[in-house]
Amino acid sequence: MSETIEDLSSFAADEAAPPLIVMIATGTTPAALAFPPSGIVGLGRNITSGGFSEAVDDERMSRDHATVEWKRGGWRITDRESRNGTYVDGVRVETELFRQSDVVLRLGHTVFVLLRDGRGHPASVEAGPVIGPELARAYAQIRQHATTDTLLVHGESGSGKELAARLYHDTRTPDGPFVAVNCATIPEGVAERLLFGSRKGAFSGATDAVGYLQSAHGGTLFLDEIAELPAAVQAKLLRVLETREVLPIGATTPIALELGIVAASHRELRTAVADQRFRDDLYYRLARAVVQLPPIRARKIDAARLVVRELADLDRKLLAHAKLIEACCVRPWPGNIRELRAAVRSAGACGYRARGHRGCRAARGRRARQGGGGRRARPRQRRAQRRRAGARPSPHAALPADGQARHRPRRGVGGAAAVPR
Repeated sequence: MSETIEDLSSFAADEAAPPLIVMIATGTTPAALAFPPSGIVGLGRNITSGGFSEAVDDERMSRDHATVEWKRGGWRITDRESRNGTYVDGVRVETELFRQSDVVLRLGHTVFVLLRDGRGHPASVEAGPVIGPELARAYAQIRQHATTDTLLVHGESGSGKELAARLYHDTRTPDGPFVAVNCATIPEGVAERLLFGSRKGAFSGATDAVGYLQSAHGGTLFLDEIAELPAAVQAKLLRVLETREVLPIGATTPIALELGIVAASHRELRTAVADQRFRDDLYYRLARAVVQLPPIRARKIDAARLVVRELADLDRKLLAHAKLIEACCVRPWPGNIRELRAAVRSAGACGYRARGHRGCRAARGRRARQGGGGRRARPRQRRAQRRRAGARPSPHAALPADGQARHRPRRGVGGAAAVPR
């Protein structure tokens, strides 16, 4: 008898898990300073937690800026009348507050993440793919379930469902084919032919065609957005899962198959079953092993690392300022990693425009001092030139409020860009 495994809270904090404080950025410098809270933690230019002590070079942070205490399963955060304020999830704290969730904390130009579950977070920034403990726990479940012939992956759009399917494939049948199909893009009326194949003469214009299931023989078939399959195709797919055979349209003899099937959906399939939009028998056959992928908003430290890497891929001179890191960690990102990457690259493009505008202005100043280039533009004309050039007059335009990506100053030329709303 098969056991149904539904660990749908793999990214939620464990009640017994140890809390952790992680400093992820100071100014334009990424950081990975992690330490457990011990009693009342003092945060400022000198961090103290029990016997732990660390100096932080941030002139915008007060010497005794704020305190943090882990108490009754949550974080008690107190501002110590700091000069530049204490910001919790992007909002300034006047005196004290209590949060029973992960918290993004900014003091001056230094950003911390207060984690309820600190298991597995490294003490330093590692090279390679950005896979934090939250995602690593989901990946460990996928490797564990690679011995099963089906896997159901739940996750929001952009959370990496195809990467999860490839991990299942690489663990189970790395030498076989990997066939990825987005069921939502299959034209109406041809899903059966594309999945199961056809024989010549089965219908008008039919030819001998191999379906996706046969193409994945010996490997893995990834069916993304499986809830979009028509009901008739769902019934025939269930038959394939039960018999491990496929019968192409117009054929009389079934073809034996050996493959793994990964099904994915951004919707909760049990809700679709309750609404009679998805077959319950197919759901129970697929859900012998279920993995939930965490969204990027539940992977705040990964989000910070992705921001740094995206800017570096665009231009190694572009550095993520702490305010941009804070804004990206706070934003919910309904489009997950795809949305985050697009927004950060847009921020980098704004940095290019801002730098280019300043460079042109400096060149005009040099020509004027050398007696060429004509008259200097008046203030009103200069503002119009800035608008035409697309440069933002303020470097503090926000992601939700005041996200900032700053260019490393070189030869007196700086720049700033903001992630758009």
